[in-house]
Amino acid sequence: MTNTNNIILIGPMGTGKTTIGRQLAKKLSVSFYDSDHEIEKRTGVEIALIFEIEGEEGFRRRETKVLNELSQMNNIVLSTGGGAVTKAENRKTLKNNGYIVYLKSSPEILFRRTADDKNRPLIQTDNRLNKIRKILTEREPIYIEMADQIIDSEKKSSKQIIQKILEQTNNENN
Repeated sequence: MTNTNNIILIGPMGTGKTTIGRQLAKKLSVSFYDSDHEIEKRTGVEIALIFEIEGEEGFRRRETKVLNELSQMNNIVLSTGGGAVTKAENRKTLKNNGYIVYLKSSPEILFRRTADDKNRPLIQTDNRLNKIRKILTEREPIYIEMADQIIDSEKKSSKQIIQKILEQTNNENN
């Protein structure tokens, strides 16, 4: 049985999951969690350092543990890391424990939004735009398959995105 009292935001880095998640949780008067921030809080270090020391695999193990714990909660808004959906275990956990919203943006917009962010280890390369395109090509089919709702986050304000989510989740729960 899916717990539709949880709203889970998925999508690539830079789509606004954390910003939208915080605002949505406030509007609903529920708790907000960002899986990446939870990992940093629990380890006491930034994600970039976890990647440097443990590699992506080590980070993904930590991410799975955090997602398992957070998704068992009720009435929360959860923002996931962009790569959380790459593990089948995470996909199942998320799908079984919430209403999934895929926030979508073009590679060019993601490139602009993440330009000054040094805490995104997967795109710290010479050709960031190509890396973003590659990641999006690999992950977008998964995002689409998982989503209960898809919203293009580059063409709407935070308020409009939140309104669309609320309209849809109210219909789902009635």
